[in-house]
Amino acid sequence: MTNIIELNNVTKKYSNGTTALRNISVSIEPGEFAYIVGPSGAGKSTFIKILYREISVDKGTANVAGFNLTKIKNKEVPYLRRSIGVVFQDYKLLPKKNVYENVAYAMQVVGRPPREIKKRVMEVLDLVGLKHKVRAFPNELSGGEQQRVAIARSIANAPKVLIADEPTGNLDPENSWGIMELLERINLQGTTVLMATHNSQIVNTLRHRVIAIENGRIVRDQVEGEYGYDD
Repeated sequence: MTNIIELNNVTKKYSNGTTALRNISVSIEPGEFAYIVGPSGAGKSTFIKILYREISVDKGTANVAGFNLTKIKNKEVPYLRRSIGVVFQDYKLLPKKNVYENVAYAMQVVGRPPREIKKRVMEVLDLVGLKHKVRAFPNELSGGEQQRVAIARSIANAPKVLIADEPTGNLDPENSWGIMELLERINLQGTTVLMATHNSQIVNTLRHRVIAIENGRIVRDQVEGEYGYDD
């Protein structure tokens, strides 16, 4: 089985001299669910940004969803991002577009036909339980609802990989569990899910692979691991 994510000896240094990642090697199979944990400033965000080519690697090799990120040309990056959905802590919805338009936008930018867009938008809004909010604007939604819209948008193009960067970071416990239930369901449908989180309760309750990063290095990689840090 070809790994959907394969990083070998990846190092990333920033222009201020900080080394964010040091010789990171990790393999993730299609359909896996993995948590990325570690203290603030450990390199988690850098790790995630490399996967969707927000930043490039300085040394080593990185392959994601069939793309060689060390050799990829800038004009090819949009094609990579069709294979990767990304969900952020702060939702990043477009404030002047309603729920339907926010999700449809992800498909419009890659040139999907209108009929396909309409069908798929309603499918994913049904999946996240927000079919009844199609005409609502982001400022009319709760935080949990906004994150559900963000997830719907991230899976609109049926990505192979879903990257969730602190998806429950701004949510109360009830909404957090609702978001996790959704991510679990998406994973069961075959999407590889990578989730960076500081939520020890979620990690220790919904057991999945745990990849712990400290000082730019992977210090722990466990099947059905525990969070392992004090909140």
